Order: sequence, then C-alpha cells, then structure tokens
Amino acid sequence: MNKTLTGAFCLSLAASIWGGMFVVSKYVLEYIPPFTLIWIRYLIGFLVLYTILKVSQKKRQSVKKERKDWSMFIWIGFIGYFVSISCQFIGVKLADAHTGSLITATTPAFTLILARLFLKEKLTARNIIALLLATFGVIITIEWDNQMGNYLWGILVLAGAAVSWALLSVSVKEAAHKFSSVEITTYGVFFALIMTTPFAVWELQSKEILFQNTAVILGVIYLGVVSTAGAFFLWNKGMELMDAGTGSLFFFFQPIVGAFLGWLLLNEHIGINFVIGGFLILVGIFVITSKPKNNAARDSI
Repeated sequence: MNKTLTGAFCLSLAASIWGGMFVVSKYVLEYIPPFTLIWIRYLIGFLVLYTILKVSQKKRQSVKKERKDWSMFIWIGFIGYFVSISCQFIGVKLADAHTGSLITATTPAFTLILARLFLKEKLTARNIIALLLATFGVIITIEWDNQMGNYLWGILVLAGAAVSWALLSVSVKEAAHKFSSVEITTYGVFFALIMTTPFAVWELQSKEILFQNTAVILGVIYLGVVSTAGAFFLWNKGMELMDAGTGSLFFFFQPIVGAFLGWLLLNEHIGINFVIGGFLILVGIFVITSKPKNNAARDSI
C-alpha cells in the first residue's frame, strides 16, 4: 500500500472514530463533567501511547530534543488537545452530537488556508469550490431561530474547536519532519493532561463523577483508548503521509458517522436540512477527490 492510500486510510478511520466519539461523549457527559472527562481520557490515552512509544524506541534510537522541540510539543498539546478538545466537549454538551460533528467538520476550510500560509501548500480552485459546498452544507444544516440559547453558544464553541484543530493539523505536519507520529502524539497528550488538571480539580469542587453503570465505564475506556490514543495517532500518521490541506478533507467522514450514530443510539432528530447539508458535504468531497492530476498545475493559485 503506497503512502497516499495509507494516509487516506488512517485519516478516514480517525475521522470515523471521532464521529462515534461525539455520541459516546454526549452520553458520558451526563455522568462526568467535561474537564474531568477530558482529564480521565488523556490519562488513559497517555499511558497507552507512552507504552507504545517505549516499545518502539527499543527498536530505533530516539531523536534528540532541543528546547524549541519541547516548545512545539507544548503548543501541540495546548492548541490541539487542550483547547480544541475542550471546546468539542463543551460544545457537544451545549448543543448535541450530530451538530457537534457537523460544525467541527468545517476544520478542512481552516486547515487549507493555514497550510497555504505556513506550509506553502498549493491552494486550488477545486479546493475552494469543495470547501464552499461543504461549508454551506454545514450552515444550512443548523436550524437557526431567535431563541437558540445554549445551542447557539454550543455552535460558537464548536467553531472554536474547528479552528484550533486546523492549527493542530498544520503544526503536526511541521513536527513530522523530525519526529514520529507516536512521539508527537504521546508528548502532545502529556502536556494536554497537565493543562487540563487544574480545570478538572476546580470542576470537581462542585460536581461529582458518577460511574453508575457499565456503559459509562466502557464509554470512558473508548474515549481514552480508541478516540484518544488510537485516533490521535492515526490522524497524525495520516498528516505525516499527506499534505495537510488535502488530508484535512477526510475530516468530513466525521459528521456522516456522528449523525448516523446520533440518530441510531441517541434518538436525535435528523431533518431535511441535515439531509441537504450532508449531501452538499458529500458533493464537496467528490469534487476534491475526483481532481484530475493533469489539471493540478493549472488550478493552483
């Protein structure tokens, strides 16, 4: 399997896992407050990733780290795993699972722009058309009204999650020139764990953790092992193998999976706006993935 196919597989699987994450987190958040859940998730994820890292380092020597490298790991942990994931969890709690998966699916738009600015990746006419279609699909999916209350705040917070994740994707692409995906993910999650700790402690002063049933425990394990250790690694690995702008478009798998599972497991309503918006997202994906190779140079701007 070549690098492009491997990267596409990793990114698609990661995005699909996160689609399920929104459904699981919506359920678990009824029993565990947001920052506390993030802290538990990162603790489990870090332990899994650190074990894998140590095993892999026995086979090959680790790259020596300079002060700027540690600053980069801290930045990745902050903008991606602390800011973005915190916004996702809070946004889902204020809104709902399928809205969360859709709003954060605007990430590719921001990633393409940032990849152009910081990584000098080509921005093409097809990319722009695909993103406009997908973004418009996301916008019309939301049922806007004058009394949205917490739902509107949820949308705004989720938009912040999309922007910060785009910054993460660009940063990971830069870091991958020197470090492995396992190393980037492990240290990023470690610093995010440290940053989340005071918020979790503060949160537990007024709230409590309720492990009331097996489903909650399994949900926490899923969030820690699968959607943190597994999906974070898969996404970073995919970004290592593909351009950040192109790779980010696989993020659109997330709303499809998230919406389906939200409807199937949480009985969330899916109206005609969602169907039309989802169709436009799929059209956007088709536009970008069907790009003729011989037009690449002509389309670039």
